[in-house]
Amino acid sequence: MSPLEPRDEALQTLYAADIMETTPDAGELHARAAQLVAGVVTQRSVLDQVIGRIAVGWRVERMPAVDRNILRIGVYELLNTETPVGVIVSEAVELAKRYSTAKSGPFVNGVLGKLADELKALRSESPPE
Repeated sequence: MSPLEPRDEALQTLYAADIMETTPDAGELHARAAQLVAGVVTQRSVLDQVIGRIAVGWRVERMPAVDRNILRIGVYELLNTETPVGVIVSEAVELAKRYSTAKSGPFVNGVLGKLADELKALRSESPPE
C-alpha cells in the first residue's frame, strides 16, 4: 500500500462525515487510515485552531470541505507522528491536486509548510531531554 492510500481513505471518510455533519466511522478502514481518522476526530478543535491561526484570512468553517480535511490530516500528522515532514506535505498537496481546485495545492502547501517551519524552530529552541 502506498503512503497516499491511507490518507486517501481517511480523507474520503472525513469528508463524507463533514458534509453529512456526522461522526466518521473508521470501523472498516485499513489500520493507518483508521488511525488518521481517529486522531483527527479526537483532536479536531485543536487542529482547527492551528489551521485558523496559520491560514490568515481564512476561517476554517468557510474553507472547502476537501481542503479543510486535507489540512486536518496534515496538521494531525505534523503534530503527532514521526512521518517525515516532506512526505506529509507532499502527500497532502497531491490529495489537494487530485480532489480539489487548482489553487488548493499551493494553499495546502503554504499552510502545512508554515506549520512545519514553526515546529522546526520550536524544536531547535528546545533543549534535548
